[in-house]
Amino acid sequence: MKQALIDKIESAYTRKDPISFSVGDTVNVHTKVKEGDKERIQVFTGVVIGRRGHGLNESFTVRRISYGEGVERVFPIHSPRIEKVVVERYGSVRRAKLTYLRDRIGKSALAVKEKDVRVSKKKKA
Repeated sequence: MKQALIDKIESAYTRKDPISFSVGDTVNVHTKVKEGDKERIQVFTGVVIGRRGHGLNESFTVRRISYGEGVERVFPIHSPRIEKVVVERYGSVRRAKLTYLRDRIGKSALAVKEKDVRVSKKKKA
């Protein structure tokens, strides 16, 4: 009973369009940034190194290398500040959390195998 009530209240704040990506994917996160009275969209590109939580508390961590320094950002999935998440490249990993990327530098810090995504095309005869 209690959980049903909580789910009903949270449903008003959850995202209507689901975001579909997984750990290991390279994503572009479009966030709204408010500076004074103006609002603009800022893009954060990087590898998803983890997801946690469920429901309204679900979040994901994106890591990128900026000027030789590793930068991580945690985004709540249901935040109204997130405009959209675009998957740039699908990754194939065998871990739920990619914290081992923190110890790496250079190209190896971005080394996630690319998933073989094949689209079947129907040939007209």
